[in-house]
Parts: sequence; structure tokens; C-alpha cells
Amino acid sequence: MSIPPPPGPHQPQDPYQTPPQPGPYPQGGHPQGPSPQDPFAPPQQPYPHDPYAQGPYPQAPYGASPYPVWGQGYNPYGRSSVINGVAIAALVLGILCFLPGVGLVLGIVALAQIKRRGERGRGMAIAGAVLSSVGLALWILMLATGGASDFWQGFKDGAGAGSSFSLAEGDCFDVPGDTFGTDVYDVDEVPCSGEHDAEVFATIPLSGGDYPGEDKVVDVADDKCFTLQHAYAMDSWALAEEVDVYYLTPTSESWSWGDREITCVFGNVDEAGTLTGSLRADESTLDADQLAFLKAMDTVDDTLFEEPEDLPEEDLAANRAWAGDTGDVTAAQAAVLGGHTWSATVRAPMAALVKDMQRAGKEWAAAEKASDVDAFYRHYEIAYGVVDGDTTVTAREALGLATTPPDYDDESGGPGDGTGGGGGDGGLDV
Repeated sequence: MSIPPPPGPHQPQDPYQTPPQPGPYPQGGHPQGPSPQDPFAPPQQPYPHDPYAQGPYPQAPYGASPYPVWGQGYNPYGRSSVINGVAIAALVLGILCFLPGVGLVLGIVALAQIKRRGERGRGMAIAGAVLSSVGLALWILMLATGGASDFWQGFKDGAGAGSSFSLAEGDCFDVPGDTFGTDVYDVDEVPCSGEHDAEVFATIPLSGGDYPGEDKVVDVADDKCFTLQHAYAMDSWALAEEVDVYYLTPTSESWSWGDREITCVFGNVDEAGTLTGSLRADESTLDADQLAFLKAMDTVDDTLFEEPEDLPEEDLAANRAWAGDTGDVTAAQAAVLGGHTWSATVRAPMAALVKDMQRAGKEWAAAEKASDVDAFYRHYEIAYGVVDGDTTVTAREALGLATTPPDYDDESGGPGDGTGGGGGDGGLDV
């Protein structure tokens, strides 16, 4: 079944034809266009009855294109407006909570620019301003409660890892370069079991707000590092001749970053040399027998080290007084060793050593009463022969300690200084 066409002329609908507009003229009175008398009527098409007829089109006035174009200063449909860059920056600073005051200002500026320019990014600007406001409030709260100080200290501690002022007692480390020079800024911590440039045996805290000056810091290091070495390395015989004492001291620059410690270390006398194995010999590494023996012998060594600088020929009275003190200490420590309960393998060698120490105590007492220099030296030499004598070596061997006596003939001093290479200018700047 077909549907009949509607009445009227059957012409194709011109898709470009403007729909007829209502007006004062009746429909069909002028089917081809407006009234010829209309002064505003465009020129008639040459083929009015054929909407598809080919022919010249009317010329647009002034050479303009008959098709619409996009003018300058307008965006075509489907193209988005740009995002405000200041809004992006405000959002980034707000998220990172970095310079919150700047982030807040940028958020406000971005809102003004977006409104004036018609750009996008209003949500980002608002979010950045809000986050920056929260960050700014937190910073103010931290400053008021001291939290900022704790945060900054933690940051510096983290940044100091691997630096020369992050070292602790018992650490072994290497320094950059071929030598253990005078300026140490960065260090590499390494196991003490292998080769290393130095081993930390003590740290000395310093106080005060202002940097005390290099001379003051060095004086403190000289006074304390050479004393503290004995608490870490109680067996002075185990320190080889090439081992010396050094220290890392703060500089004015590192002081401003919170460096408040002197670090005392063992190093090689030869700046290009290294150490192998830990030198630690204290309560954390020694057994009860070793600890009792070293404490007694170190007490005697401390007294021996106080020997007057003037020879007996120059000051006999001072040397006699020192000999009396040494005799008292030696006799007292012999009693301590005699009262200790030793293991079976150590008992006999220790009994022989105690007997020699008692004899040495009597010789020191006789030196104290010597009437002349010659008599003083006779008792002095007998007493000193016991200090590092055969019975001492035998007892050490039984205890599993070092058996080679230190060399006291160099510039490091006498017994009790604790080093064989000892005590030169060990100041190193951090």
C-alpha cells in the first residue's frame, strides 16, 4: 500500500532555503521572492524555478566570503579555555606544604586572574589557598610549641648520616682520598674486622651556644682523648707501634649545623696506612679474668706514668716521693690479684706474678728511702724489671692477651701512655 503524495507542487526541498517568514504579503502572491517594488530585495536568481540550477552566485559586497568565518578574539566551539598557571603553582605549594604563605598569596592572585581573563583553574586555586592556609597555621603552631626545632634537628640528623659527626664509639671508617689528612668531612663506615683508616674509641660532648674557637676545642681533645683511650683499649700491649691517637673536632661551620662533639679515634701513624681488626678491649669484649688483670696492671701503669720529668740527679726528693707512691700502689694491686679467684689455667702463672709484684713493692719502698742517687737507681732498676718481666708475659699468655711489651724508648713516653707510636699532633677538622 502506498501513501499518496500531499497536494501541491512536488519539488525537492532546498536544504539551504530559508523558511518562509510571516509577513503582510499573502502566501503565493509572489512565489519567487519578495515584491519587485521592495527596495531591499536581492537580485533575482536567473533560474528561480530550479533550486539546483547551476549558474553564477550573487557577488558578496566588498569581496567578502559568502561563508561565515571565526573572527579574531573568539574561541570556536569545542576548544577549551586555558588553565591559569598561577592556580597550578598555588595547588602544588599547598599540597607540598612548602612556603605556605606564598601558596596562599598565589591562590588569591589566581582567583582574580581567572575571573578577569575567563580562564579555568578556579578549583585548583581554591584548593591551593586552603591547603596553604592549613600549612601556615601548622607552622605557626610548631613555632609556638617548639615542634619546629625538633623537626629541624631531625632533619639535620638525617642529613648528617655518613658525615664525620655521625660517628659513634666502636665505629670503624674510611676517609675519602689516599691519606688520613687534616680535614675530614665525609666518611664511609666499614666493618672493623677488615682494613680501615680509623676506629672511634670515644666521643666528647661540647656545650655552649657559640663556637668556642679552634684552640679551645683542641685543648679539650688533647686533655681527654689520651685519657679515654684506656677505657676503650685497656690492654695497652695490644696497641701496635703504628697506632696513634687522633681526634675529629668541630669547625665553626659544622658547629652552626649542630656539631657539638669531639670524636677520638685510633689511626695509623703513617697517614697512608690502615688498621686491621678492632682494638676494643673493655668490659664488652673481655672475660672476668682478663678484666681483673688489666684493671690491676693499668692502675700500676698510671702511677708509673707520673714519674717526674726531672732525673734523680736533678731532683732526688721528687723521685723518692714518686717511688713511695708507686710502691704503695704496686703492693695494693698485688693484693687485689692475689684475692681474685682465677680459672685453673691461670692460677699458677698469676701466683708467680703476685709474688714478683710484692717484691717490686718492697724495692720501690727502698728507693723512697735511698740516701743518694746511686742507691735510688739500684732499687729502681730491680722494681722496674718486674713491670714487664717474664712472669708478666707468662700470665698474659695464660689469659690470652698480647705478650709483646710496648716500646718505651720513643718520644711517646713511659708505661701507661697506652700507645707505641703515641700522642703526636692528632687534631683533625671535621
